[in-house]
Amino acid sequence: MRSPIATFSRFIYLNAYALLLLIGGAGFAIIPFFHNAVWVIIIKVVVCAICLKGAVSILSGWNDKKRKYEVLITRNKDNFRPDTFKEFMEAPCGRLLTRIVLKDLGLSDQYKTLWNLYHIPYWKHLKNECKPKKTVVYRNPDFNKQDTKQDTKQEA
Repeated sequence: MRSPIATFSRFIYLNAYALLLLIGGAGFAIIPFFHNAVWVIIIKVVVCAICLKGAVSILSGWNDKKRKYEVLITRNKDNFRPDTFKEFMEAPCGRLLTRIVLKDLGLSDQYKTLWNLYHIPYWKHLKNECKPKKTVVYRNPDFNKQDTKQDTKQEA
């Protein structure tokens, strides 16, 4: 039996960000500059490569998205469990998958509940993830490098 997620329209919807990256990278590549200096061409190639890499990584996750769709459908078929959607509400692609699952379950109105529960604004997420980490190095005063060199010479 064919999965309801495996339709062309759903493929386009769930991979919208990949398609935007492809179009953006291609659009940036074909923008004519008045003076195509070497550094301008290098910048164009780098930007296009970054966009292409992002698009390929999103598109390569299609089978994983189908599997996650099936898991979410089975977990929420009998009763709605908001905790199963927590990891999907953190990223834009996951939120698209959440919308599809809720629509197929007939619970489209629950998306606002999930948004209020689990959505973290981008800047807050960036602030929490990019905090400087303090590294503490403890030195043992009894440890001396010369002692270890002497020990290795005595063993030989």
